[in-house]
Amino acid sequence: MATTKPGFRGFVEGIGQGAITFVEQVGELGQAGVEVFRRGFLPPYRPQLFFEHMEFIGNGSTLLVCLTGLFTGMVFAKQTVYAFGLFRAQSLVGPTVALTLTRELAPVLTALMVTMRAGSAICTELGTMRVTEQIDALSTIAVNPSHYLIAPRVIAGTIMVPALAILFDAVGMMGCYLIVVYVERLSPGTLLTRVQSWVDPEDLYETVIKGAVFGLVVILVACYKGFNARGGSKGVGRATTEAMVMSAVAIFFLDYVLDLVLVGSSHQR
Repeated sequence: MATTKPGFRGFVEGIGQGAITFVEQVGELGQAGVEVFRRGFLPPYRPQLFFEHMEFIGNGSTLLVCLTGLFTGMVFAKQTVYAFGLFRAQSLVGPTVALTLTRELAPVLTALMVTMRAGSAICTELGTMRVTEQIDALSTIAVNPSHYLIAPRVIAGTIMVPALAILFDAVGMMGCYLIVVYVERLSPGTLLTRVQSWVDPEDLYETVIKGAVFGLVVILVACYKGFNARGGSKGVGRATTEAMVMSAVAIFFLDYVLDLVLVGSSHQR
């Protein structure tokens, strides 16, 4: 019995310490977000730096998002045609794919793609700057590191991720059209008419809202983890791994929370 108590005690202490660390990191992340938007719109303004980050996050991720959207739309359309064919309801394939893309798949998968490509690169870059004392050097020359390094990236991510999600929607529907019309030989008129009848502007608004929230959180997490990296190259790698895991969990959690809020508001209308 005496041998099991320390093990059990250590297990409980480990859970408690993990919970405390999680709460501390969430608080620090929220504080970093407030700092970004408190200082991010104050002078000095650096538009060139802001547009560089927009190009890196947005244009640099376009091909990856397009490929993901194309094959997602094609696969989902193929499976939906088969499932609805069992009930002779193939005419509902178009709106089903369109609603699923706009409400769920486009913002979530776009955010995950941006996390893997841009988020990991941002975290590694800032982590390397931290361990090589470049961030400390900025402070010594009276440049606010948060204003210079974090704010432009976070604002650029908040703008570009919803734009990429809309692109994901469009390319995904192109993939759906290719499968439904040219592979399954269903009527293109029925497909387009059903989509036009069932998909409302509010569905696209959901894509934009989710994309903006996901972009804000993903880039903020990457910047926060990289900015606070410690322990040399090993610490940078650990910070990048933690940023990717935290971003993925945050995307799925926020997706559920936003679904509750947005679906509830649409029902009220």
